[in-house]
Amino acid sequence: MAPLRPSPQLAARVGEAPCATEIPATPLTAIDAVDLALCNNPQTREVWAAARVQAAQVGVAQAAWLPGLDARLSTGRTVSEGRGTNQSSAALTLSWLVFDFGQRSANIENARQLLNAAASTQNATVQSLFLAALQTYYTAQATRAAVISTGEAERAARESFAAADARYNVGVGTPADRLQAQTALSQATLNRIRAEGDARNALGALANAMGFDAQQRMALAEIPAVMPDAAFQRDVDALIADARARRPDLQAAEAQVKAAEASVDLARAQGRPTLSLATDPTWQDVGGVVSNGGNVGLTLNVPLFTGFDTTYRVRSAAAQAEVRAAQRDRLRSQVALDVWRAYQSLTTATQSLKTTADLVASAEQSERVALGRYRAGVGTVLELLTAQSALASARLQRIQAELDWNVFRATLAQTMGALDYTLLQPAAEGRP
Repeated sequence: MAPLRPSPQLAARVGEAPCATEIPATPLTAIDAVDLALCNNPQTREVWAAARVQAAQVGVAQAAWLPGLDARLSTGRTVSEGRGTNQSSAALTLSWLVFDFGQRSANIENARQLLNAAASTQNATVQSLFLAALQTYYTAQATRAAVISTGEAERAARESFAAADARYNVGVGTPADRLQAQTALSQATLNRIRAEGDARNALGALANAMGFDAQQRMALAEIPAVMPDAAFQRDVDALIADARARRPDLQAAEAQVKAAEASVDLARAQGRPTLSLATDPTWQDVGGVVSNGGNVGLTLNVPLFTGFDTTYRVRSAAAQAEVRAAQRDRLRSQVALDVWRAYQSLTTATQSLKTTADLVASAEQSERVALGRYRAGVGTVLELLTAQSALASARLQRIQAELDWNVFRATLAQTMGALDYTLLQPAAEGRP
């Protein structure tokens, strides 16, 4: 009855492998990062153990349907007036609750629904960890790309400074042009140093998310160029309906409601009569005299008055059911908001990705033209520095757009309750 580890919804990966304990020697992919994070994070072990606990509770509830059998064996010696007598006895007692007006059925239903809630909670937790690992991985990739971008900006600034210095040395440039170019070079160097620090911090955060020390060395695999598509662009009402049918946290809330309703039935049944069957064959040996006996009987227990205990138990269980129902309804509303926000964020990221591609292309062309004009003596250093600054900004916006698209795509899948390894398979296999 216990759910699979770590989650039945994450079994879509082809060729399941046991949990890894070390960072692979090859460059780290997104799948590697998620694998390590799920294997090493204590929350996955916690929710899996909690699900196994609840599965055992179902077995405990089912045990009430089976009869109980007890054995008793005793031996002793009685001494009276100097004479001793050996005594031995044995007995078996079979007891079976024949009818209880629904107590056991309600208890089993309660345990089963709590098991469903535990399994759904496990799935929701694993998907949250999955998303967090992806966010950390893509952030590390973005900071690495920022290092490359700021390095390119520094190279361009150094090239501009060399051109300004050459013009100054031959007497066709002004000291102000040279100083502006030198200032731009220093700023570009500072930006590159900061980007390298951010990249180191991001790698440390990724190592920590995967369960390793922050100083652990690793290399990131190249990720394919982002190829946005419109596959996610469906009717929002349909997306929300799918999310409400698939979200594991909503499924857990629904199971909690059903468990609370079963608790109401259980509380009512506990105030009703019970009918039990008992039999106990016995054997006794007293001083060599052996006797056998036994009893068979039915016991009807009718609770006449319990100090209103049953009444208040029913009221408490009914109120708890109302609490669970309200929590479920609140979560249903939150699911719609989550899907709406993730959908709009991904739509914006997709549009931004296409726009930033054009922005980088035009900025690169503008920078080449400005550099050529300055070298030819028909442009100013201010025009060149402005073009280079615009190019550096465009490249960083492109990096941010790629990060946003990857993260929001995973976020939409998570809000839909469909985040698993299939999201990463196309990227891992090099398919668009």
